[in-house]
Amino acid sequence: MSDEDRGGLTTIGERLRAAREARKMSLADVASKTRIPIRHLQHIEDGEWNALPAPTYSVGFARSYANAIGLNGNEIGAEVRQEIGSPRPTYDTPPAYYEPADPARVPPRSLAMVAGGIALLLILAYLIWRSMAVDSVDPQDAVAPPPPAATPAQSQPAAQQAPASGPVVLTATDEIWLRIYEGNGGAKIFEGVMQAGQRFEVPATAQAPQIRTGRPQALRVTVGATEIPPLGQPEQTISDVSLRAADLAARVGQQGAAPAPAPAPGAVPQQ
Repeated sequence: MSDEDRGGLTTIGERLRAAREARKMSLADVASKTRIPIRHLQHIEDGEWNALPAPTYSVGFARSYANAIGLNGNEIGAEVRQEIGSPRPTYDTPPAYYEPADPARVPPRSLAMVAGGIALLLILAYLIWRSMAVDSVDPQDAVAPPPPAATPAQSQPAAQQAPASGPVVLTATDEIWLRIYEGNGGAKIFEGVMQAGQRFEVPATAQAPQIRTGRPQALRVTVGATEIPPLGQPEQTISDVSLRAADLAARVGQQGAAPAPAPAPGAVPQQ
């Protein structure tokens, strides 16, 4: 592609930014469509390929970005691959941002890995504890047949062990994309990227609200003063999970409840 075809823009990032602004899209809009974190999109526009995880990610992110704003993703991806495969320019004084020990790059990734490992250990510890609790049941109690009249009533107290009522609030503990919508093909209630500390309260008028996200571990769900157990396994996409207070309360009855911490400032406006 010649400089004339590019409209005088010399870098890939400048062309992507110009195309995005021409469509009146923000970085948050692109992040919502591509599920690429905003900080990575900013690196792409600034041509900071070294700040991305790996060359493969650089090519893939740039291709997805281009497709989202109406450009040829394959062409942009090929240009990125050619650019990052050539020798890097040298600087008299290298920017500190590119140094390996720069805290702007290394800590977020390492902290995320540590947090994921801790969450996995907590889940494993909980499963082991549950298994030991079941194994410790008295064999005589396990063998004795229950009275016929008691069998249908045993399911009722379980749902009442940890009653939960009040507004359903979602609080981000890390950057997370999510969509909240009415079930059975209903209208979208909210869709976007939430930063750590931001909150969203599910409208009380929602009939059958459901959620889709790829990072359930980065979301804290509360019903009133009761904290709900995680909605899914870390880094695994969940979809069509009910956000009705009654359904969330049933999760508490199955897995145990914990008091909800004080709400963090910076609530996400309802849409």
